[in-house]
Amino acid sequence: MKLRWKLSIGLVIALVTAAGLIAGLEAADRAYPPPLERARVASAEVLDADGELLRAFATPEGRWRLRTTIENVDPRFLKMLVAYEDQRFYQHSGVDPWALGRAMLQLVTNGRVVSGASTLSMQVARLIEPRESRSVAAKLRQVVRAVQIERRLSKTEILELYLTHAPYGGNLEGVRAASLAYFGKEPRRLTVAEAALLVALPQSPEGRRPDRHFRIAKAARERVLMRSAVAAVTGDGEAERASSDGIPTRRLQLPAYAAHLAEAAIRKQPKIEQHKTTLRRSVQQGLEQVAREASVKLSPKVSVAMVMADITTGAIVGEVGSADYFDASRSGWVDMTRVNRSPGSTLKPFIYGLAFEQGLVSQETIIEDRPADFFGYRPKNFDMTYQGDVSVRQALQLSLNVPAVRLLDAVGPSRLMIRFRRADVRPVLPANEAPGLAIGLGGVGITLKDLVQAYAALANRGNPMRIGNGIEDQPGMIDGEPLLEPQAVWNVADILSDVLPPQGSRRLGIAYKTGTSYGYRDAWSVGFDGRYVLGVWVGRPDNGAVPGIAGYQTAAPILFEAFSKSGVPITPLPSAPSGAVRIAQPELPISQRRFSMTANGLISASTREPAPQIVYPPEGARVDLGAQSGDISPLVLKLQGGRAPFRWLANGKPLSELSRRRTSEWKPDGAGYSTLTVIDAAGRAASVRVFVE
Repeated sequence: MKLRWKLSIGLVIALVTAAGLIAGLEAADRAYPPPLERARVASAEVLDADGELLRAFATPEGRWRLRTTIENVDPRFLKMLVAYEDQRFYQHSGVDPWALGRAMLQLVTNGRVVSGASTLSMQVARLIEPRESRSVAAKLRQVVRAVQIERRLSKTEILELYLTHAPYGGNLEGVRAASLAYFGKEPRRLTVAEAALLVALPQSPEGRRPDRHFRIAKAARERVLMRSAVAAVTGDGEAERASSDGIPTRRLQLPAYAAHLAEAAIRKQPKIEQHKTTLRRSVQQGLEQVAREASVKLSPKVSVAMVMADITTGAIVGEVGSADYFDASRSGWVDMTRVNRSPGSTLKPFIYGLAFEQGLVSQETIIEDRPADFFGYRPKNFDMTYQGDVSVRQALQLSLNVPAVRLLDAVGPSRLMIRFRRADVRPVLPANEAPGLAIGLGGVGITLKDLVQAYAALANRGNPMRIGNGIEDQPGMIDGEPLLEPQAVWNVADILSDVLPPQGSRRLGIAYKTGTSYGYRDAWSVGFDGRYVLGVWVGRPDNGAVPGIAGYQTAAPILFEAFSKSGVPITPLPSAPSGAVRIAQPELPISQRRFSMTANGLISASTREPAPQIVYPPEGARVDLGAQSGDISPLVLKLQGGRAPFRWLANGKPLSELSRRRTSEWKPDGAGYSTLTVIDAAGRAASVRVFVE
């Protein structure tokens, strides 16, 4: 009885002691936790729309440490790593007793260290909390930390910490940084030879660096391949085949694309580790290559900027702020996609679009290209010569200045600026100045991004499209009225698509326009197909003159090369919408055969009768014609003034025939906004915009 009593007391004491010891260990564990928060610090990354790395930024201590997950790495590499470093990784709790016993036995029998006993968990403990010495105390601390880490993290999380922090020489940390630096690719798909090298390097990262110690690195790789556990993973014969593969002898630069956009993303959200953009790396790579190659042919202070956007989404897929971010002679750090500069002639297509929309001209209308005086403003052509009588189509294709100003005078500079606002594009006028005729030739400031946004509406049948900022801004359609009617847009695109490509470039099936600012400071070219719009700017960031620079000779070749090197397939331009036709000059209404203006800048007309005025329907009216039911009734049209005969146009399409009556009828194709225009025999026009229901 006494013996049983003593055993019971002893058991109680043992349990209490064990409980106290466990409690003490728990308290110590809580008091001295492993530095896992510090271990989570990694390089900031800027990614493209598909998650591909565009650019990485070193950690505060200057390390390239790219966060790595299991999904980022080739599964075979993971199996080779565990087989070589820690075969019982998934069974132990931080310390492998079998490996520890083997290492002790080898130490006793050989008098030296033959193999280590460090598990992957212990290596992670050392990586996130480097030891100051190789003492027994430091090793014991590493063992304790490994156990603590195992208590807090899953095996997957521990493995991912190793994949992120493993040293690979110099300031490279982690498998992703090493794979990019030595092989130029992400570690998702590795050859057996590549995987074996990445397994071998962390054991002696400086001594085995392949870019400095080629033979040592190769020998270390062979030891990994020859390990029986690794051979079981790779399969029969793979080790021999991998041994014949080469070893990288130089360290590559990590991806470094979209410098300006990446910097902007980091400034905007400095605490976020991964920044997603709308760029596509293949497109960005192509555009940057073209910009670099083009800059070599330019003077040292001249830079190149480009913006490419997808008109179906409004997303920027490629953006180049300068030819070289680090080129001080070109002020490469300045993002020229966001700087207001004179657009030269690149706004002319919108002037012609308004003239088409209002029925003032057709493509084959004759317009004068002769010296003209607009209340003291005397525009001259770029080459200081004049073509005489030309068609509107020729005038736009040749980018003649005087015809463009004649049309702008007719449609009104203020109306042009209002139309730009529909596309959320706001050209900057000189201080305290109202819109004038000079804006047609570049007398405003506009950014390359805004110019691309304006052209995106041309590529999108006139529907305004908001271009994103490439980072997180939400692009997409802009609600409201179109920038221009589809028929007018088609006429503009039809003309621009037939402009000859610059010398040395092949036809691509794009519509494009060029521009050169006053004083040879900026050269522009903007082009679009059925899906993408690309804008190119060339000039000096300090706004200095560049003798000989010109949109057609300087920027257009870059545009065509960039479209080709971007890798995007050329999408055909949209087909002609209903009512859009190219009418031969003899078949035009008399009033549209020639566009001319008086000395006062007004469209030529007799003063014996007032200009025509549409009295019904009134401007902005909503007219219920039964469009919802599908049986649309005709709309009665009434006008006052003007000289007969009259030509009516609906959305730029002439109605059946000339009429001497002041009433007419029009049957719409369907519901929605429409522009009705009447032109009298003297060429004077009036327009109203209505909504058919």
